[in-house]
Formats: sequence, structure tokens, C-alpha cells
Amino acid sequence: MSTSQILLPKPMGDLLSRLPAYPGSLLFVTALNLALAKSLTPDITQFLLGKKLRLRVTDVQWTFDFAWANGRFTACQNKGAADLTISASAHDFVLLARRQEDPDTLFFSRRLSMEGDTELGLLVKNTIDAIELPVFHLERFKPAQVLERLKAKFRPR
Repeated sequence: MSTSQILLPKPMGDLLSRLPAYPGSLLFVTALNLALAKSLTPDITQFLLGKKLRLRVTDVQWTFDFAWANGRFTACQNKGAADLTISASAHDFVLLARRQEDPDTLFFSRRLSMEGDTELGLLVKNTIDAIELPVFHLERFKPAQVLERLKAKFRPR
């Protein structure tokens, strides 16, 4: 199966789509702040002020709404239109996070879409391309590995 066809199974997507959006946005902005907020330059953060961004995971119908305020990303309630909406499948977002796929390739193959403010979309894309982010590895989140890290953290020295 090609990577462009990997989607979460429909029953799983149906189940996940029933979860409330706002708590997911809180978790998402926490991760975004840890990974990205300190790397943003003042001119970029100034441009982001007052802009509502939305990340939509198409195969589970999840949306994460967020904005830049008070020097960090903050979660927003899912009301009204966003200034910029970026949409892709969960798998394609993971490929982007792991640097296994390029946003331009996904965009031109119609697996990633951006709707709304074109200038904001280009700023977001170019900023992410320019920042040296660590590669996201899903293996770190396997329950056994998480438990091992927790045990090591709390092990008496």
C-alpha cells in the first residue's frame, strides 16, 4: 500500500471524531509550544497576532484551533472560520513531523491542503521549513518506552 493511501480505519476515525475538540487543542498547543514557540522570531510572532489557525486531521475529523497570544500558542474554541486551515490525514501529518515527507510534495499530490489567508499559509510553511526541529519518533510513545522513561526518572539514585 502506498503512503498516500494509509488512513485510520473508518470505525476508529468515527470513534475518535466523537471526542471533544477543545481538550485536544490544549494538548496540541502544549506540544507546539514545546517544539516551536521559542524558535519563532519577533516578526513572525507579530504577524501571527490575532490570527486563528486550524489544523484538521481529515480521517478522524479532528480539528485543533489555536492562535498566538501572550508569547505562546493558545487553544481556541472551535467557533467560526479560521484565518488558515491546514488539512491532511493523520498519517501524512506524522510523515511531516518525522521529516519523511515534504509539505510541497503532499500539497501538489493533494494530500495536504491549505485554505484561507495565502500569505499566512506561506509564512507558516516557510517558518517550519526554516526551523531545525527534532525528528518526531512515534516509537518514543509506545507504552513500554514511556514506562521505562518514567521508571528511570523516579528511580532512587
